[in-house]
Amino acid sequence: MSSPINPLPINKNAMMNPLTHEDLMSLEAYAEARPEFRTEVISHKKNRTVPIGPNATLYFEDRLTIQYQIQEMLRVERIFERDGITEELEAYNPLIPDGRNWKATFMVEYENPEERARMLAELIGIDRALWVQVEGFEKVHPITNEDMERETEEKTSAVHFMRFELTDDMAQAAKSGAAISAGCDLPAYKHSLSPIPENTRVSLAADLD
Repeated sequence: MSSPINPLPINKNAMMNPLTHEDLMSLEAYAEARPEFRTEVISHKKNRTVPIGPNATLYFEDRLTIQYQIQEMLRVERIFERDGITEELEAYNPLIPDGRNWKATFMVEYENPEERARMLAELIGIDRALWVQVEGFEKVHPITNEDMERETEEKTSAVHFMRFELTDDMAQAAKSGAAISAGCDLPAYKHSLSPIPENTRVSLAADLD
């Protein structure tokens, strides 16, 4: 059965438009469309995942990944009333890039709980030490956790939300094929990926207006 909406944008500019009620499936429709939609999103996310060393990852968001997150939240919480859906849209729409930035979820990933707790205490400031760089330009450090504080004097969080603001020249260069690198300059976790893979570069360049 086909989905009552097309989860992918119908034009380039729609990639940057906020999601609305009309973009979302009902709980019943999503239950039917979910297996195919989930497979599509997982494949899409592979092109937007940038490992920073062995234990941290930038997951770059866009309209499709955010739509999936909202649909999953509505499904799990059984939210079907309009006001509840509006709250989810207001919470998640700011994570969609607006054409001059990249927005990402950053995760510190250690499987062992004791090691994770120890490292989160050592990695205070890791979110602000991240960077992206378009070839030929300076590094861009992110604006992080605008919704709430995710760091204390004792430890940082395992999850951070951030945006990397680009100049017009950076955006144009990235769209024109310039290499993109990413990394972290925190002394306790100094890693970089230079350049990021071509499939990821192409996906991120598509975020730019």
